[in-house]
Formats: sequence, structure tokens, C-alpha cells
Amino acid sequence: MAEKEITALSALALGRMIKRGEVSAVEATRALLDKIKAEDGAYNSYICVMEEEAMKRAKEVQRGIEAGAYADSPLAGVPMGIKDNICTKGVPTTCASKILQSFRPPYNASVVEKLEAAGAVMVGKTNMDEFAMGSTTETSFFGPTKNPRNISRVPGGSSGGSAAAVAAGEAFYALGSDTGGSIRQPSSYCGVVGMKPTYGTVSRYGLIAYGSSLDQIGPITKNVSDCAAVLEMISGYDKKDSTSVKDASLDYCYTKALTEDVKGLRIGIPRSYFGEGLDPDVKETVQKAAKVLEAEGAVLEEFDMEMVDYAIPAYYVIASAEASSNLSRFDGVKYGYRTPEFSGLQDVYRKSRSEGFGREVKRRMMIGAFVLSSGYYDAYYNKALRIKACIKKSFDEAFARYDVILGPAAPTTAPELGKSLDDPVKMYLGDIYTVSVNLAGLPGICLPCGTDRAGLPVGLQLIGNAFSEKTLIRAAYTYEQAAASGGGR
Repeated sequence: MAEKEITALSALALGRMIKRGEVSAVEATRALLDKIKAEDGAYNSYICVMEEEAMKRAKEVQRGIEAGAYADSPLAGVPMGIKDNICTKGVPTTCASKILQSFRPPYNASVVEKLEAAGAVMVGKTNMDEFAMGSTTETSFFGPTKNPRNISRVPGGSSGGSAAAVAAGEAFYALGSDTGGSIRQPSSYCGVVGMKPTYGTVSRYGLIAYGSSLDQIGPITKNVSDCAAVLEMISGYDKKDSTSVKDASLDYCYTKALTEDVKGLRIGIPRSYFGEGLDPDVKETVQKAAKVLEAEGAVLEEFDMEMVDYAIPAYYVIASAEASSNLSRFDGVKYGYRTPEFSGLQDVYRKSRSEGFGREVKRRMMIGAFVLSSGYYDAYYNKALRIKACIKKSFDEAFARYDVILGPAAPTTAPELGKSLDDPVKMYLGDIYTVSVNLAGLPGICLPCGTDRAGLPVGLQLIGNAFSEKTLIRAAYTYEQAAASGGGR
């Protein structure tokens, strides 16, 4: 099979061919590495590519497959990428920051251990906004990533490298992290599928923290079936993560939900999600997608959920406060960048952090320090926590009536490169449809549902109650199949 044909396959399709001996893991990895080498100069999806290590790993996995190992792993031998804030033993993990540009973790994140046990082949670490703080992947110390659908546009962020790699065919799937929409929004911009799981479903051990109460690792894939398969591999309780949920009743077999059946599914559509600020093309495309689900038997109903209007300010107060605490460990002493010239310990701290962190990271750290400071703690941070509780209550009330909440993943399609960073408030407002899901700890999935008049992808977001990933996958799969057969735009 030609390399071009191999890289066009979905992850599950390639996995099946590897199992049948039609393609080897080595051939697939070589094809992907060749594509990255030939094309990633245009996109900058990867911070580092592990060519030698990936080929060695592919040979090792291929021998295992031929010996009968990985029988229960549908993605054994399939090459993939990992966002560069997820620790990989001995492999650079930089968070796209100068302050960690030479950091090589001495251990693997739990999700990496799970992927390796399932026969995954990591080809490299994907680009991102520095410390996951951004919505465009333009704050990376290693340069911006460009959207493969239109290289004059951003891929979204902060998992823009992962989304771009999948969209460009430079990864069969990738892992991202989602603190306020960082999987779903770039998936929307790049026209791929991305899922943010329920908080506690996927271990955060080895994920370099931004906002510890909000961060979740999740998959970015070419289709819903691949998404379910990857999520199945990385989910489950982990004793190394205190926020990981231990519940024997939870079933992580998400591929069982890949059925076309939404008959009687109650879908709520918040009126505020389709109000002022939503691009007309996005609005029309998402509404058409809702009609596709209705034609498949779902029951649609509009409702009011005003509390989510307060999500943006609450999110940026809480996330910035947690970031200011989490990033205090990067001080130029224990590991990471250290300023070459200093006079005393305090000067090491000041200069290393000033030189090592980028502008957006500094901005959020200062916001966080301010809202946690004496005299402002109650006025900002405590108030934001109360709003967070109210938002969770609003979702609880909504899910007493509905199985799924439907809306856009982003208010616009992908903006032009260089147009977002000068107005950070505008960039923050771009997260309006995603941050409330993180504040409430809920699952959300984004999948492509059409394009705007410029041909840029539009993402449909489906939000579920806690641990209802199967319901979301079933609804998303039903829409995807119906749209593929002519039901979509």
C-alpha cells in the first residue's frame, strides 16, 4: 500500500489492517514520519519528532503482534502524537515554554503507560499554547501552529498542534488536554473530533498542571469511532491521581456505544448559546446539525440556562489562581531554564521567571496572584467559586430534563493568524461555549458538522451529564453516520 493511502486511513481501519498483516506497524510509522518530514514545515504541528525511537518502538510492537500479543488492543501499532504538556520518560516535555525547553521527565504520565501497554507508537510531541494558556497555539515558544484547512488561520488552542496533526494526516490520533475548551475548540477549527471526558475519568498523573480542578486529558481523532477507541484505552481509575474516580459501576467500554440510535433522546438547546456574538454561518450550520439529529428521532427543545453567562469571568479567575500556584514551582533552581547572570537567590527567581515565561503566561499568573491576594480573595476568588457551584447546579437542573445539551463549540470559525493576541479579552470570550463544561466537571464532544461560506470547519458540541460519555458517543456517532449519508450540510 502506498504511503499516501496509509496516512489517509482512520486509526481503527489501520489497526485492523495491521492485525490482518496487510500493513505492518513499521510501514505505517515510516509512512507517517515521511509525511511529517515532507509537510509539517507548513504547519508546525510538532515540537519534536522521535523518528529513531518511533521506528524502534514500531518494530517492537510488530514483533509482539506477530507473537499474538495485543489481541485485545484495536490500535496496536498505530502511530500517534502526544501534547507536549504530558510527561514522556526521557523525551522532551516542554509545555511549549522556554522555561522547560530542556526538561526530560524521569517518568511517564499514566495515560502514556496505558497507551504503551496497548501497543501505541508515539511519533512525537505536539505543539501547544505555552503551558496550555491560549486559544490559538500562537503563544508557543517554538512558534505558532497553522491550520491545515487554511494555513492563514489558527488551529485553535491550546491543543492546536494535536488537532492540526490529526487534520493534516500527520497523526492517526493524538492526545490533548482540556482546561476550558482546549480539546474541543481546536477540534472545531480544524474539522476533527475531540472529547473532553468527565473530570476524574482519565488520570491527570503526569499532566503538567495549569488549572488542577479543571484539567482533563482526552483524545483528538479523525472520527467518532476512533475517539471512542482511544478514550477506552486511557480511561479508568489511577491510584496515583487523587482526583481519579474509583467506582466499580463505571463501564469504560465506549466502543459499545457506537450505534446509530437517538430515538427518544432528549436534546436541550440553550437559547443563550445562539444569541448575540455567534457568527451567522456557525449558527445556521449547527442548527442544521440539530435538525439531522431530530430527523433521526431525537426530541429537541430550547430552554434557558442564564447562569452560563457568568462562566467566562469565573473561569479566568479560578484558572488563573490555580495557574499562579502551579507555576510557582518553575523557579530556575530545581529544573528548567535558569538565567545565566544573577546576583543572589532572589535574582535567580526573578530573572529566570521573567526570561523563561511568555507574555500570556505572565499575564495569567499576575491575574491569579491578584485574585488570591489579601483584600481581593473574597471579592474575586471566593465569588468565582460560588458562581462555579451555581453553574454546576444549572447543569444538574438541565440534565433532569435532557439527556444531551447541544450547541456550537466556538462562536466563529478559525480566526486569522496574528489577529487574536493583541486583544486577550476577545480571545478569552472565544471560550464562551466551552469553559462552563470544565467548571461543572462534565463531558463534552466536538465533531465537524459543516463549513462556513469561506470553507472553514464548524464544530458541533454535545455536552452530557457526568459519566455519560456513552450517550454522547452514541449521539455523535448517529449524527456522523447520518451526515455522511446525506443528512448533513
